[in-house]
Amino acid sequence: MKKKVLSLLVIFSFFALVACGTPTTNQPEPTPPVSVSNTTPSPTKPAEDTPTQAADTTPAATQTPIPTPEDSSQIPDKAENNGVPSEYKSALNKANSYNDLMHMSKARLYDQLTSEYGEKFSADAAQYAIDNIKADWNANALAIAETYNSTMHMSKAGLYEQLTSEYGEQFTQEEAQYAVDNIAADWNANALASAQNYNDTMHMSKAGLYDQLTSEYGEQFTPEEAQYAVDNVVADWKENALQKAKEYRSLMDMSSEAIRDQLVSEYGEQFTQEEADYAIANLD
Repeated sequence: MKKKVLSLLVIFSFFALVACGTPTTNQPEPTPPVSVSNTTPSPTKPAEDTPTQAADTTPAATQTPIPTPEDSSQIPDKAENNGVPSEYKSALNKANSYNDLMHMSKARLYDQLTSEYGEKFSADAAQYAIDNIKADWNANALAIAETYNSTMHMSKAGLYEQLTSEYGEQFTQEEAQYAVDNIAADWNANALASAQNYNDTMHMSKAGLYDQLTSEYGEQFTPEEAQYAVDNVVADWKENALQKAKEYRSLMDMSSEAIRDQLVSEYGEQFTQEEADYAIANLD
């Protein structure tokens, strides 16, 4: 009897547990609800309602270009300072060198800067150099005049002509006049030096030498300067006549009488009759 009571108690306890919600393997436990607001992404708003924060995400370099060593296209030409092109600056530097060393005139310096045989700068670059160079053109003219005076023994008129000539130094008339008026030159000494050179190389007569020294197509010395020269030159006029006679004989196969006539002619050598006679007597 007691065994039946115990069995009933066990069965009763089992059903009591089932009634209290004990899970079984055949009925899965319901999944607890999940909060939608915590796991489901918020709906995407229209583009016009969601502004793009470009200022926060776009690199500053794309907004305001700033030159950097890597961005060479944005770097200004370092040779262009204060708006002056590099070629202009080079032309000015070259002009300063010529001015310091060669004392050129403004016109000749411009020609040198632009010449295809010179510096080959553009006309604008050369003009910039001429306009900005610190040069004393009068002083340059004087310096060039002194060089001619010491090496070529020119007359005052010949020197002025050389300074102003378009084939010479191309100084202005005022600059050339300043030079010849201020140069420390002994024009008599220059005439004598020129006369000595003619005598040593061309064996001229005294009259012919005087004409050469005073001619507007020659040395352009004054009559006084030329006379000083022919009076003081170291010359043997008879020997000069003989040298001329030998030249005529060897180069032109002239007779002695024809040579004599050429030696004394006012349109020829202008030797004296005595000098011509000496030459013919000693020709052979």
